[in-house]
Amino acid sequence: MTDSTSAQTTRDDVKRAQVDWQEAHAALVRLARSRAGLDFDEGLWLLAALRFEAHVRLGYGSFVEYAERIFGYAPRLTREKLRVAESLEGLPELAQALRDGAASWSSLRELTRVATPKTEHAWLERARGHRVRDIERLVSGHRLGSLPDDAPDPSAQRHVLRFEVSGEALATFREAMAQIRREAGGPLDDDAALLLMARHVLAGPADEGRASYQVELSVCEHCQRAKQLSRGELVEVSAEVAAMAGCDGQTIGGAHVGETMPATSANENGAKRQRAARATQTVPPATRRSVLRRDHHRCQVPGCRHSVFVDVHHIRTREEGGGHELDNLVTLCSAHHRASHRGELTVQGRVSSGLSFRHADGTDYGGAVMAADAGVRAAAFRALRGLGFGESETRAALSRVAAHMGADAELEQVVRSALELLSAGALAHAS
Repeated sequence: MTDSTSAQTTRDDVKRAQVDWQEAHAALVRLARSRAGLDFDEGLWLLAALRFEAHVRLGYGSFVEYAERIFGYAPRLTREKLRVAESLEGLPELAQALRDGAASWSSLRELTRVATPKTEHAWLERARGHRVRDIERLVSGHRLGSLPDDAPDPSAQRHVLRFEVSGEALATFREAMAQIRREAGGPLDDDAALLLMARHVLAGPADEGRASYQVELSVCEHCQRAKQLSRGELVEVSAEVAAMAGCDGQTIGGAHVGETMPATSANENGAKRQRAARATQTVPPATRRSVLRRDHHRCQVPGCRHSVFVDVHHIRTREEGGGHELDNLVTLCSAHHRASHRGELTVQGRVSSGLSFRHADGTDYGGAVMAADAGVRAAAFRALRGLGFGESETRAALSRVAAHMGADAELEQVVRSALELLSAGALAHAS
C-alpha cells in the first residue's frame, strides 16, 4: 500500500466517524424533542384518565396502581406527572415550550413549583440553557409567584434525604411515621413528621424547667437570620425556627457561633480574657414547670396527642409585649409551634378564659379548610413578618383584609392591602 493510498483510507475513516457521531447527535436531539412532546401529551391524558376515573372503571385500587401497570411509574413519579400537567394548564408559555421540545419535562417539573401566569416568562428565560440541577438550585428558596431575582427564603429551601435500608428498617420506619402522624391528630407533611421524630431521638433535659431544645442556633442581632449548627456546619434555617427558640429556648447573651464573646477583663500582660456568658432560659424554669403541669405535658391543639419534648409558646409574642405570665403561655408540640410562627395556625385568647385555634383562613382547627385561601393568607403572613411587622398586628391586618376580599384574592393583592393598613398605623395596638 502506497503512502497516498494509506492517507486516503485514513481520511475516509475520519469522515465516516464524523458522519456517525453527527448522525447520532442529530438523532438524539430529535428524540429529545419528541420525548418532550410525548411528555406533554402524556400529562394531558393522565389528567383526563384521572378525572374520568379510568382506574375505577377498570377495577384498579388506585390511580397510582393504574399508572404503574401502564408505565411502570412509582407512586411519587405519578403524582409529580399529574402535578406538572395540572400546573401547565394555567401556564401557556411553559406548556408551549414542552410541546415544542424547547424545554424538557424535568426542567418544567422544577419551574412549575414557582411559576405563575405573571412570572412564567421570566422563569423560562432565566432557565434557558441551564441544566436541570442548575434549575433546581435556581428554584430552591423561592415560592409560588416569586421572581428569579427575588431573595431566596430559607424556609422554602428543600433538602433531600436518601437512605438505602433493609426491609425491616423500612417497615419499622413506616410504623414510626404512622405513629407520629396519629399522635398529631391531623395530617403532617414529611418535613413536620421527621422533625418530630428527630426531636424524640435527640431527647430533652432531665429538668422540665429547661427548654427541650437540644440544638444550637446562631441568630444575627441585626437581620435576625438564624443558622443551626449541624455536625460542624452552619445551615441557615427559617425565621420561624428562630421564633420558636425565642419562645422557649436557652440564650447565651453576647455569644454567637463563629464569633468571639466580648472580653470582660485583662490579664497581667494586658491580653483580654474571655469569660463565658451566663446561659438563661427564655421562660423562667419555675414558670415552665407550672405550664407543663397545668397542660399535662401535652400539646393543647385539639386532637393532638404529642406529649414528649414539647415547647412552651407565648400567645402574645414577647416582641409585642407578651410576658411570661401563665395566662400567656401554652404547651405546643414542635409541629404546631412552627405552624403558629409560620402563620398556618392561629392561637388566640387567654388560657383562663379559653383559647381558640384556627387555620390561616380563619376556620376552626380541624374544620373544612379553604386550602387556596389558607395558603395565600399564610404566605402573606410570612411576607409581612419578613418586612418586620409583629405577629399580632400582621394577623389583625390579614383578618381585616379578608373581611372585604374574596377567597380567590391573589397573594400580591392581599399583601398590598395589608401593607396599607399596617403602614397607616391603624393596627398599632392590635392584640
